[in-house]
Amino acid sequence: MYKKSAPTFFVLILILNILSACQSKEKQAPNIIFFLVDDMGWQDTSVPFWSEKTQFNNLYKTPNMEKLAAQGMIFTQAYAYAVCSPSRTSLMTGMNAARHRVTNWTLRYNTSTDSRDSVLQMPSWNVNGLQPVDTIENSIYTNTLPHILKEEGYFTIHSGKAHWGSGGTPGANPLNLGFDVNIAGHEAGAPASYQGENNYASSTDDKTWNVPGLEKYYGKPINLTDALTLEAIEAMDQARTKNKPFYLYMAHYTVHVPLEPHHPYYQKYKDLGLDEREARYASMIEGMDNSLGQLMDYLEENGIADNTIILFMSDNGGLSAHARGGEPHTHNWPLKSGKGSAYEGGIRVPMMVSWPGTVQAGSKSSSPLIIEDFFPSILEMAGIQDYETIQKVDGKSFLPSLKQEHISNTEDRSLVWHFPNKWGGTGPGIGTTSTIRKGDWKLIYWYKNQKLELYNLAEDIQEENNLASQNPEIVGQLATELGDYLRSVNAQRPSFIETGKPAPWPDEIEIN
Repeated sequence: MYKKSAPTFFVLILILNILSACQSKEKQAPNIIFFLVDDMGWQDTSVPFWSEKTQFNNLYKTPNMEKLAAQGMIFTQAYAYAVCSPSRTSLMTGMNAARHRVTNWTLRYNTSTDSRDSVLQMPSWNVNGLQPVDTIENSIYTNTLPHILKEEGYFTIHSGKAHWGSGGTPGANPLNLGFDVNIAGHEAGAPASYQGENNYASSTDDKTWNVPGLEKYYGKPINLTDALTLEAIEAMDQARTKNKPFYLYMAHYTVHVPLEPHHPYYQKYKDLGLDEREARYASMIEGMDNSLGQLMDYLEENGIADNTIILFMSDNGGLSAHARGGEPHTHNWPLKSGKGSAYEGGIRVPMMVSWPGTVQAGSKSSSPLIIEDFFPSILEMAGIQDYETIQKVDGKSFLPSLKQEHISNTEDRSLVWHFPNKWGGTGPGIGTTSTIRKGDWKLIYWYKNQKLELYNLAEDIQEENNLASQNPEIVGQLATELGDYLRSVNAQRPSFIETGKPAPWPDEIEIN
């Protein structure tokens, strides 16, 4: 009897082992790549994020973005903040900028980057940025996204632009904010040069913007975007050697100024007749897209594409106020204005998500979301549920949108932008403002002259028709909600230089 049963017994054991291995494989946490582009506009791609293709979609060559869109979901109403550091801090913390108070771009210790204004005195804000300790003044201390992922077994990789903590503080180094690997990240938000021949450094004595840690590429004709990609691939190899899932934060410096040619893409744009600055910009866009393609190829070649989530995003609207060729404030059409602006061109950005087996290929979502939503979303994607944070998380998971599940309260959700600062550029929508969007309605409040602007984005994506005077009830409702929220998070506000008194909140003015 025993001899007859033995084969059956061993077959049963083999089947159980196979089932156990399959279950283990199914439970393996997904790899996650967050691909963040600096200053990339909503139309800086051949992927149309509007209802129709624009001249920009026909100009820029981004075949790998097209591939990512074909295998995943594009979000047509994804938002960041108008400048970089607020967006990056919200991504890392899940907090709205009004709450974390890193409301402008950071750089030097205890030094504000606000421009001067003749009427308003800008408030104090967290100029020292995001920190891993609670002992640094003018900063925000939180549990960061990569820290939580690392605690849950992820190998966390930072490659590119960090721009979290000011110079000389712990937060300037991504290794102190939860990353196992830091490739070229420090306090500065732009590179001195994209060229390896220049050692990614300035020719002057000012070392502020010099990109650190890429000495192996010095003197070589390797663009910064390409070098960061190569280093990111090596870091993913490290994670696989350790048999750990990885979180790669691929945060490119491009397409931030200085606008420099990315070879070999540059010449064809010159041949198309683009002026020097626009040819350089277009080549940087294509170089960025090539980086995305290299990472996607790596996943395929190593058999891990099916268990890797890719999220694509920009940190603010596309630069248009200065440094570009052609007419200023037109580079994000049909959106109005660009980086630094409260108008859609300054805050609406391209976003895509690929998640094999979960997200329907070639799908689209028009649900509005904002960059702090990535914090709870990524943790949910990683299967991490029982986590605690010392900060209050404002972001909401967008997984229901990814899974195309109906959410009854999606249209009722309000998005808030708070910029009690003054950016360096000038132009439409660039100023000291607070903004709220609810449904299709968007209200912008100007602290300087207490002006209110109301737009219906479904009917007027270009924000040409201010409907405030025609809809005082809607203005009042949105102004009250915006004012209540800003007070609830203890948001700061500017004051008047002449009187020293604080500027009114949006619901403290008379609505005509």
